[in-house]
Amino acid sequence: MIALVTGGAGFIGRWLVRRLIDEGHSVIALDDLSNGRIENIEAFRDSSRFQFIQGDIRDPKTVIDLFKQPLDLVYHLAAEINVQKSIDDPQQTIDRDIIGTFQILQQCKEQVIPFLFMSTCMVYEQSMDEGGITETHPTKPASPYAAAKLSGEALTLSYHHSYGLPTMVVRPFNTYGPFQKTNGEGGVVAVFIKRAMKNQPLQIYGDGTQTRDLLYVEDCVDFLYKASQSKEAWGKILNAGTSQDIPIRRLAEMIAPNSEMIVHVPHIHPQAEILKLKCNPVLAQSLLDWSPRVSLEEGIQQTHTWIQGHLDL
Repeated sequence: MIALVTGGAGFIGRWLVRRLIDEGHSVIALDDLSNGRIENIEAFRDSSRFQFIQGDIRDPKTVIDLFKQPLDLVYHLAAEINVQKSIDDPQQTIDRDIIGTFQILQQCKEQVIPFLFMSTCMVYEQSMDEGGITETHPTKPASPYAAAKLSGEALTLSYHHSYGLPTMVVRPFNTYGPFQKTNGEGGVVAVFIKRAMKNQPLQIYGDGTQTRDLLYVEDCVDFLYKASQSKEAWGKILNAGTSQDIPIRRLAEMIAPNSEMIVHVPHIHPQAEILKLKCNPVLAQSLLDWSPRVSLEEGIQQTHTWIQGHLDL
């Protein structure tokens, strides 16, 4: 097939591009490089089955021109993903994550191209249930980012119900691994590892008891690929996670050479914090025969090795 990956030069996007090429498919990656990096896709630039287009999903002409090419499937990952930025400047998040999603969906509808929407676990209300969060758990958009993702989900499913377009929503939990940014916009694992390597303090918001379900990026991409190949998944919302959560303080202790490097700082936006994020992925496991393979210890080691060779990024 010929697949379009929006946000294809981003962290998860580049891994999805690699998986699709490895599976024998052709890939068009669209990215405006506001968050993605050209370095992420250098390995594919010489492949006859890869095409990169630098463009913005908010621009109607870019989107219309893009769909003049034959496409069999769209993975929509492009988004403004920074929660803090969405609170400080919600307009950009609304434009990218809602208007941009609408424009891609419209073209998919006109040409009847299946559409997978990448959402986030940040849409959920916190839950203390040790069984983990299922797809039916209440949502609570505590930031414009989460609200925009929920809006994108609603649009995506409305096109399935109104027009019969094959669409689905996926909600991966906190994804980490090689190629993730290591600055303030990166994930907590990558940020902690780089700071530890540079002998800098590992800063934790609050007391560090907040938990995260950390999903290794190749497991996340395996989930995306299997979901997109399953007819039973169309019209549904699917979670992806490990069914295990870890307190951020404990994560820091796994990464820091010594406890003196761990410091606690006031949360910039405490209202957007979710205290417990633990996934219940039973639907994906039963529907897709999917389950994560990489342990947290192994994933941290692989991420550490990659960052060690890319400290300049």
